[in-house]
Amino acid sequence: MNNKILIIEDNEQNLYLLSFILEKHGYEVFAAMDGFEGIALADSVRPTLILLDIQLPEMDGYDVARKLRANPSLADVPIVAVTSYAMAGDREKALIAGCSGYIEKPINPDTFMQQVKEHLPA
Repeated sequence: MNNKILIIEDNEQNLYLLSFILEKHGYEVFAAMDGFEGIALADSVRPTLILLDIQLPEMDGYDVARKLRANPSLADVPIVAVTSYAMAGDREKALIAGCSGYIEKPINPDTFMQQVKEHLPA
């Protein structure tokens, strides 16, 4: 079973919390602090799932999702937006950009793993 999850998140506290929860549940976590690093890491690591912040420096998460979807070797990897963007239309905008799902911040540590597992391949 491939249990690699890539987190693309520029906030160190959020990155720590997500990593802690995922590692506690047996996942191997890879982290990138910006979109460029995340795209390169996704290509080399071939994760099972990508958790993507939308509000990133230099290249926002929407552009990152589009670039990841344009890579044929990553086209089938689920991308879940994990974002504080929770206004009307934000979920749809993430899905249009290529995300497979959407989790609002702040995350709930009690339900986060169930939300993540909904997007992992069976």
